[in-house]
Amino acid sequence: MTLTVRNLGFAYAHQPILEGIDATFDAGKFTVILGPNGAGKSTLLASLAGLLKPQTGTASLHGTDITRMPPTARARQIGLLPQGAETHWAISSEALVALGRTPHMRGAGTSADDRRAISAAMSATATEGFAHRPVTQLSGGERARVLLARVLAGEPEWILADEPLTNLDPGFQLDILHLLRQQAEAGKGVIAVLHDLQYAVRFADHLVLLHAGRIFAQGSVDDVITPANLADVYGIDANLFKDEEGAVQLFIKGKVRP
Repeated sequence: MTLTVRNLGFAYAHQPILEGIDATFDAGKFTVILGPNGAGKSTLLASLAGLLKPQTGTASLHGTDITRMPPTARARQIGLLPQGAETHWAISSEALVALGRTPHMRGAGTSADDRRAISAAMSATATEGFAHRPVTQLSGGERARVLLARVLAGEPEWILADEPLTNLDPGFQLDILHLLRQQAEAGKGVIAVLHDLQYAVRFADHLVLLHAGRIFAQGSVDDVITPANLADVYGIDANLFKDEEGAVQLFIKGKVRP
């Protein structure tokens, strides 16, 4: 089960954003897309979600062009948590999560399968305790978990998350990352855009490092997060090391000196 992009390119107002992108994303792995501001990370994720039609090349799900899939069929297989996802409706958390079942619903009301999926999603995200509270009354961290539960309720094969840690404190950030990690371990394909290199090192199976609209490096943490790559792409002096528990950590010394 794979998502693939081949020679993918996209431009806004004739300004190239992505050029010649070739990558394969595998189910059962947590892939993190990295890169500095303006590198094209969100554009690549939107192309994988079928929200943007590439101007060159293709994005394919199991060999089928994503942009040619019927929207409902695509939504059943690809769940997207967009950047800065918010809600301004004072609906209950449970009602918001239930919206994730829309691609599966036939007729009015929720089926037994819908209710099972909603319950499982809220259990996985530990949101049952505020199921009946309006989402407008939740904290940022609680709301982030409800929005992720909405994606999980759709039971997609693929979960795409665009900067899911924005505006969350470290504890809630770790909650979201552990949830995404668990989804990958359960066999889902998970692709997230992150800015935090240290979290990428800790949680990712596979990395795609973008720079100036092209793939600068891709592969394992050891392949991608090298001092040379970080200096070239981010202009920072950094090293990987293992802590006393054997976990890989990243230490950023500072900016590379000219």
